[in-house]
Amino acid sequence: MSDTGAGPVVIFGGRSEIGVELARRLAPGATVVLAARRADQLEEQVSALRGAGANAVHTVEFDADDVAAHGPLLERLVAEYGPIGTAVLAFGILGDQTHAEADAAHAVAVVHTDYVAQVSLLTHLAAAMRTAGRGAVVVFSSIAGVRARRANYVYGSAKAGLDAFASGLADALHGSGVHLLLVRPEFVIGRMTEGMDPAPLSTTPAKVADATARALRNGRREVWVPAPLRLLAFAFRMTPRAVWRRMPR
Repeated sequence: MSDTGAGPVVIFGGRSEIGVELARRLAPGATVVLAARRADQLEEQVSALRGAGANAVHTVEFDADDVAAHGPLLERLVAEYGPIGTAVLAFGILGDQTHAEADAAHAVAVVHTDYVAQVSLLTHLAAAMRTAGRGAVVVFSSIAGVRARRANYVYGSAKAGLDAFASGLADALHGSGVHLLLVRPEFVIGRMTEGMDPAPLSTTPAKVADATARALRNGRREVWVPAPLRLLAFAFRMTPRAVWRRMPR
């Protein structure tokens, strides 16, 4: 990478396990900003990042679903800490598929957080970073977005949309000095999936963070976690629909 690390590292979704794990790996010598709801209750995360070597750790209130506030928040962050060096979009919800099939409002809430809010923030970030002429953005897609399954098609459809948007944005940013890294993990064992049976190639927040930090250092445009997941994604696309509709989560 070039000088994308010169500005602050901002984790949008500062309570996210993956986001905090990645922040720990980017923390040494950096200013880190954790943006999350109830920002005054992030003592554990702040302490972990200070212990990881961050020069300074700040918190800021952030509600991903309040898209009207995205622009003003970015303006405030740039004014207080300078142009963002690395922005990590670590927020999202899994939702309840059964609930979503019966309650349109819940289905829309999942799509709003996992797609609409991400599109809004990414658009604001891209504009701000283009102006600065540098920066890195990390977007977390999912294997669920490769082909929506019967068992989680609401969440999967949102991730599919995000994946397509981020891929197009990465191309649009080419040559601007701004780098976008798209991360596609398998089932992540953590708080969001607690109580669910892990998939065969399941991973952990720490492993996702390791792969993401390594991909950032190497200037990668996309990374699958774990790496063999790329082959599985190809198999998913080739599976006949009659078989696919019976696939579990």
